Amino acid sequence: MAKFVCQNCGYQSLKWLGRCPGCGEWGSLVEEAPKVRKSPKVREARVFSLKEVREETHQRLRTGLSELDLVLGGGLVPASLVLLGGDPGIGKSTLLLQIAQHLARNYGKILYLSGEESLAQIKLRAERLGVDAGEILLLSETDLSAALETAKAEKPVFFFVDSIQTVFWPEISSAPGSVSQVRECASRLLEFAKGEGIGVILVGHVTKEGALAGPRVLEHLVDTVLYFEGDRGLSFRVLRAVKNRFGSTNEIGVFEMTGAGLVPVANPSSFFLSEKTTRAPGAVVCATLEGTRPLLVEVQALVTRTPWGTPRRTSVGFDPQRLAMLAAILEKKAGLGFYDQDIYLNVVGGLRLAEPGVDLAVILALASSRLEKELPPATVVFGEVGLTGEVRPVMQAETRLKEAFKLGFERACLPYGNLRNFPNKSSSKIIEVSNVQEALETLIL
Repeated sequence: MAKFVCQNCGYQSLKWLGRCPGCGEWGSLVEEAPKVRKSPKVREARVFSLKEVREETHQRLRTGLSELDLVLGGGLVPASLVLLGGDPGIGKSTLLLQIAQHLARNYGKILYLSGEESLAQIKLRAERLGVDAGEILLLSETDLSAALETAKAEKPVFFFVDSIQTVFWPEISSAPGSVSQVRECASRLLEFAKGEGIGVILVGHVTKEGALAGPRVLEHLVDTVLYFEGDRGLSFRVLRAVKNRFGSTNEIGVFEMTGAGLVPVANPSSFFLSEKTTRAPGAVVCATLEGTRPLLVEVQALVTRTPWGTPRRTSVGFDPQRLAMLAAILEKKAGLGFYDQDIYLNVVGGLRLAEPGVDLAVILALASSRLEKELPPATVVFGEVGLTGEVRPVMQAETRLKEAFKLGFERACLPYGNLRNFPNKSSSKIIEVSNVQEALETLIL
């Protein structure tokens, strides 16, 4: 029996519906014919005790990009399935070619399947990037069954698929990019990677909300999910792992997009603060943490009287709900009224901050802009703020301080509870605060 599948969320229905009950989109249900499979012979599955299972050691392959190796946990794992997602034009294909060059020079043959660009277009990009490795084989094909047969014959070290939304499996009647096609193609590639011992990197499109297009099962099938973030108007890119079966998901990699390709940024803090030249009300430097890496970024706030009845709360790179909560804490605990003020918050450089240690920087940025008073020069802040106005300790405060003082900052404002971990604390450089009111009195009022 045919069924109708939502192309946005994967909701299935036995009859056509104008609006999807799962995601609320109109006209997203498409009829798909059922796939007929022969019933395999039933066999008894073998079980193993935990002691019988041998531990596998993965010999990682270096990619030639230090920031990418950091995110992956040391390099690519052979026979793994990696999904790379990002906005159009963010640099995914550029990253693939740079990886392919290093792998081809050091480990062996690379097969690059392109379903979106012609071979001539890939050649032009390769010449611009200086990619000249002869062991990179190009394949322009959208039929995945034919591409897998070619890959089995060539036996490359890694197989690149650009992108999963453009290839199709012939036995599925729906169009390429549909839910059933993406699910089936991903399953076939997983079977190929594990069965043949050949690593696969998939490129995936993202939706307007920033999530990977297609069914969520796509992320569950792969071993690693990487998101390529950044504003195309800026020169930097951030690579973040949201799933990694062979390493941590807390690390990020920072790259600079140049005419010669993506260049790893060894010191991201100085890169994010490179445009900071003058002091101004509403600008605060925060010491945040991405995985094990400390980052210094500038948080800017603009508070202005609203011409409308309902004030706006707009943020870029920070959770709007948390921004509204911090503004309410300021109004309740410090007496700063925002009921008739529009609030605009921006994390300079386009970085997205979700760590609680940014709260104190947001609080001080809002108060600084509201009162039109600057913070003392060369000051960095960090700390989590609770609903009662208390400033709570954060993790790895010493690591944040070392990064700040290394970049020339003279003083730091941090939670009082973090001072117990510093045996050699200097009162001239470290300012401890226990609540929001104390932070405002020390740095602004």
